[in-house]
Amino acid sequence: MAISSFIFICLAAITGIILAFEPISNQLKPYAIRNTNQITIAETLGSLKKEYKEVVTVKVDQNNFVTASVIKKDGKSETFYVNPTTGKKIHSIQTKASIYKFATNLHRSLFLKSTGRFLVGFFSFLLFLITVTGSILIIKRQGGIIQFFTKVVNEDFKQFYHVILGRYFLIPIVLITLTGVYLSLEKFSLLPKTKVKHQYDFVSKTDKKLAIKNFPVFKQTKLSDLKSIEFPFSEDEEDYFFVKLHNKELLVHQYSGEIASNQQLSWVKILSEWSLFLHTGRGSIFWSIVLLLSCFAILFFIYSGFAITLDRKKKSKLPKNKFKKDIAEFIILVGSESGSTFGFAKSLFEALLQENKTVYVDHLNNYTIYKNAKQLIILTATYGEGEAPTNASKFLQLLDLVQQNNNIKYSVVGLGSYAYPHFCQFAIDIDNKLQELNNFSPILSLAKINNQNFGDFKNWAIQWSEQTQIPLELKQQEFKPKKQYNFKVLDKTELNNDDSFLIRLQPTKKMKFQSGDLLSITPKKDNIERLYSIGKIENDILLSIKKHDVGICSNLLYNLTTEENLSARIQQNKSFHFPKKSKEVILIANGTGIAPFLGMLENKTKTHVFLGLRTQHSLEMYKPYLNKINYKVAFSQEGEKKYVQDCIQEEQKLVASVLKNGDAIMICGSVAMMNGVLNNLEKIVASELKTPLQKFKNNGQIKTDCY
Repeated sequence: MAISSFIFICLAAITGIILAFEPISNQLKPYAIRNTNQITIAETLGSLKKEYKEVVTVKVDQNNFVTASVIKKDGKSETFYVNPTTGKKIHSIQTKASIYKFATNLHRSLFLKSTGRFLVGFFSFLLFLITVTGSILIIKRQGGIIQFFTKVVNEDFKQFYHVILGRYFLIPIVLITLTGVYLSLEKFSLLPKTKVKHQYDFVSKTDKKLAIKNFPVFKQTKLSDLKSIEFPFSEDEEDYFFVKLHNKELLVHQYSGEIASNQQLSWVKILSEWSLFLHTGRGSIFWSIVLLLSCFAILFFIYSGFAITLDRKKKSKLPKNKFKKDIAEFIILVGSESGSTFGFAKSLFEALLQENKTVYVDHLNNYTIYKNAKQLIILTATYGEGEAPTNASKFLQLLDLVQQNNNIKYSVVGLGSYAYPHFCQFAIDIDNKLQELNNFSPILSLAKINNQNFGDFKNWAIQWSEQTQIPLELKQQEFKPKKQYNFKVLDKTELNNDDSFLIRLQPTKKMKFQSGDLLSITPKKDNIERLYSIGKIENDILLSIKKHDVGICSNLLYNLTTEENLSARIQQNKSFHFPKKSKEVILIANGTGIAPFLGMLENKTKTHVFLGLRTQHSLEMYKPYLNKINYKVAFSQEGEKKYVQDCIQEEQKLVASVLKNGDAIMICGSVAMMNGVLNNLEKIVASELKTPLQKFKNNGQIKTDCY
């Protein structure tokens, strides 16, 4: 079915591209009349009557070609394109170009006559269903129908443009498919049969003879409303002008010009007219171009859809289990929508096997009783608006239904992107649920991995190894590298006593970013991505870096010289952008976590800054950016030797006021500092507001970016 759909839809799109050029070329021909909406039927018929002995018919087609069948003064009959103002011939009737004839037959019936017409109609309907279901998937991906047109995160070329083009061409493709189905139904006579029947009482009007150009109905009707006029066959007054307009048919008395019969077209006929126009674009260059681009988009969707599916199948393949589920001590369960999480699961699976551990890996939806399990490791992505991936949709319910007979230690790793507001939400939900179950106990707190950052995953594995005393040698699975851009080094400070420095970079191309976004750097030496939080200063990027003796990336950055280029890319981090709606914000940082806040200080919002540094000398390189604001610093290695969380404890009233008013607290720096700050915040809100801190986290009032 998929292959046959692919062939038929490809043929329809390719022939659609060819046929889209026909109305465009027709509109550019000299005998296409541009101003039919300014010319009356009376003007045209008057000119023709002067120019020729007899007029038989006048037609205006969808291309605005005005055709007249006449008997000339020499008695010869001829049909040609006329100038509707002068009545003169402007061109002979042109036959349809061979390529358009071929494409039309192939497009309509695949040269299979009735069978082909049925297949074309069927696959048009199938394409309509694909379009509708695709739109539903976009809505889920974007986090709801309201976010349908919000910015799409560019994680992969095929997926990105599949979504972008899908949104832009949704309406045109729906119209193409529905009109295609409608026209097929019409060809098979499956629509209600309607025929215009004129009923009139003949009354002699020979006493009222008017010139055609003076007929009221012809004077009031524009040529753009006309489809055709058939002149009376004889001078007998019982023969009428038969006038077809776009919405009705008329019988007009040939002498008096009065309307003898006025019959509105049925909705079936009117829909047929509109369907033909919307499906072919005849008479409109603009709509023909829309149809042309839509057909190109359909071809791209076919390519990208197949490519995404193949990539997903390739990525989503679980490694073959060597042990049965009831024998394995280590259970790895995976939740993934696009398949990228399976690569991390495979690395962990192979590393545990390397240590001679009994491991079993499966999808989250296959959660069941594991008789010998000691460790449960969950790796999961989040889909749409904080929802479970398809292969994990039943897991939370299964946790309630399936009762493990033994005590199990667990770890949860969430994978996602900071660009989405519900970053790792499903992993959070799983972690919260497991905490409620008596026979599960955590080894580590929930870990969150941004944009498949393997370096962060390795850091989690190191912490896990320390807790379990099981060494892990993770091998990175192959991932397609993402596009890198050049950033020019503008300035770099010397190392301070903490081995930290500031580096200022300028994108060589215009880019949109803001403080709190991330700069992704992947050194060639180990091909592992590092993320640094950005401070935006006058459209430049400011990074605060801690140099480690064996640090590959920190040494790479420190060894850069002014005017040298750095290859990197910017990742959006919406969850750590400065809250625009807040009237008051508390910023808390330690060490190099200060960088994004240095860029946020330009906001006019009332801001309270709390810094944790080692010594007074540590502060010196940040002072040029802090001289216009009030801030508090805790020095851990001199003076009172206190930490930034101690400063927060001293400002309980301020913290309580900010959170109570719906404003935000932002934390950036080490995880240890963050945990200390969160512990103090928990105590403050409990005593001052009688509210758990989790409520403010859920409201998005506590924003963290820690490492």
